[in-house]
Amino acid sequence: MAQDNITRDEISRWFQELQDDITRQLEAADGGGKFVRDAWSRPGGGGGVSAVMTNGAIIEKGGVNFSAVWGLAPQNLVKSLSVELPANAEFFATGVSIVLHPRNPMVPIIHMNTRYFEISGGTWWFGGGIDLTPHYIDIADAAWFHQRLKEVCDQHHPSYYPEFKKWADDYFFLKHRNETRGVGGIFFDHLNDTAGFDRASRFAFVRDVGKAFAPIYVHFMKKNSTLPFSENHKQWQAIRRGRYVEFNLVWDRGTRFGLDTDGRTESILMSLPPMAQWFYNYTPPAGSPEEQTQRLLRKNIDWLRGPSESS
Repeated sequence: MAQDNITRDEISRWFQELQDDITRQLEAADGGGKFVRDAWSRPGGGGGVSAVMTNGAIIEKGGVNFSAVWGLAPQNLVKSLSVELPANAEFFATGVSIVLHPRNPMVPIIHMNTRYFEISGGTWWFGGGIDLTPHYIDIADAAWFHQRLKEVCDQHHPSYYPEFKKWADDYFFLKHRNETRGVGGIFFDHLNDTAGFDRASRFAFVRDVGKAFAPIYVHFMKKNSTLPFSENHKQWQAIRRGRYVEFNLVWDRGTRFGLDTDGRTESILMSLPPMAQWFYNYTPPAGSPEEQTQRLLRKNIDWLRGPSESS
């Protein structure tokens, strides 16, 4: 399909369909929780639908959000783009954003975002990615997760996985803690018509990333949700959730973009967990599973081969 045959409305409709498909699969896997849909409008143009689950059998809190917003481009956004734009440039942005916080600490937190952006003058790009934040890092689970993402990437270009994996390591990093948010995944932005790609090929890749999400997380829901856990595990989960909050409020560009463009605050902050904790100067006990996880929160681990062989 030639890029001129793909309209922003077609892209937006596909993201709406993705939201519906993912919520159906997650409800079936959870077996108890249901997503409540909340439609909203943006005063400057557009709106979206937030689908939120609370107190599910497996998912304690989760959101699968769709949005399509447009209007006058905020000046701080215009200044951040290294392109010449007409006066009073307008933007259009659409996509799906997901964060799921499980009840059982042995099930990981997961995040996905797939999005399309365009601005007056013909500038457009896709962005997004999937990353995994286990409360307790299981090396085999991390390897399985990265293998699934590599398979998706390799269908489109051999450079995608190594490039986007490194990008995720660098992006999902708490600089003030000198630790990664989790085991990474893939992250990409500004995928446009450079390097021989067109809009159709970029969109095909983003669609495959989106379709991979539900099967990946359903795997972890089924595999880990019945594992036993203690109050100590729940305390550690609350601490790791606290680090998740720190990243989203301090470093996440999507949070800033949503707030800067007058997005709906409740939908933007649905990524935050239902409960988190902070302990002053907390250090995991030596030799504990918590310490093992802490040691693995670093960049440049080759999860496909294992931490011992990473750079």
